Amino acid sequence: MRLEVRGLSVELPTPNGWVRPVNSVSFALGEGETLGIVGESGSGKTMLSLALMGLLPPGARARGEAWLRAAANNGNNSGENLLAENELGMRAARGRRIAMIFQEPMTALNPVMRVGAQIAESIRAHELGLSAKEINRRVLEALERASVPEPQRRARQYAHELSGGLRQRVTIAMALVAGPGVLIADEPTTALDVTVQKQILDLLENLRRDLRLSMLFITHDLGVVAQVADRVAVMYAGRIVEDGPTEEVLRHPAHPYTIGLLRAAPRLVREKIEAIPGSVPPLGVLPPGCAFGPRCSRHVAECDASVPELKSVIAGNDTHRARCIRIGAES
Repeated sequence: MRLEVRGLSVELPTPNGWVRPVNSVSFALGEGETLGIVGESGSGKTMLSLALMGLLPPGARARGEAWLRAAANNGNNSGENLLAENELGMRAARGRRIAMIFQEPMTALNPVMRVGAQIAESIRAHELGLSAKEINRRVLEALERASVPEPQRRARQYAHELSGGLRQRVTIAMALVAGPGVLIADEPTTALDVTVQKQILDLLENLRRDLRLSMLFITHDLGVVAQVADRVAVMYAGRIVEDGPTEEVLRHPAHPYTIGLLRAAPRLVREKIEAIPGSVPPLGVLPPGCAFGPRCSRHVAECDASVPELKSVIAGNDTHRARCIRIGAES
């Protein structure tokens, strides 16, 4: 399946008025493609994913469009706008057409239910009338597909009886058991050690290829993005500030924030890590113009005049864009 997001904004109520953790975000996710969403904590990545899943906190409101469409080669360009669906419509889509792997599997899993029973719930929610034997078979297939060893034994266990890596594999099995076409992975390797992290990344890549999944991979780790993503979108203060093919963006970053993220990334060679000064500004008091301006070494007065538009880094080539007024101008 394909996902086309147009002008997605999320607003949250606060004592001082409404704030926008996601502000006019647009992107397209092609069939079988992985798009990496990168940014610091507070940049809006997770709130974006929750809006697509219809899981925003009480009182929040979402605007814009998020079209879920079938494969491009079937001749049918119709689809469903996830942001226009009511709760009943989202319950039908959630798990069946679009699913999500959450960042912390221990909080995503019910501690008082066996993990097999939790996976079975996803099947029952979308396929009525299946026998208990058939549901059990599907549960074991899902666990096996997620590379869970001894699936029969693991299905009878509770979340606290599993290691962190196994818990994450269970959440992957749960997300995919109903056969969605779009998978959102919200920092699925953050709480894992390096060895298990590599195993989970390899598993997700194999599943994406074998099941023809379209995957939205949310992370703060540019090294992970380099391994898994075909394209990358860098978010800051609720907006996409740079997007393009992963190799192009990582080799030739154009936005000062992307450059800062790369310089702050740890390396195997002994090089000085350059931290980005300051922090992501509070949503209620964003600076005028470019939100990154107060932290930017290339800041000039014109940066504060208005929010820059995304524009091509190379004239005539729309595949790599950045939101900076200095693009195309001499530094």
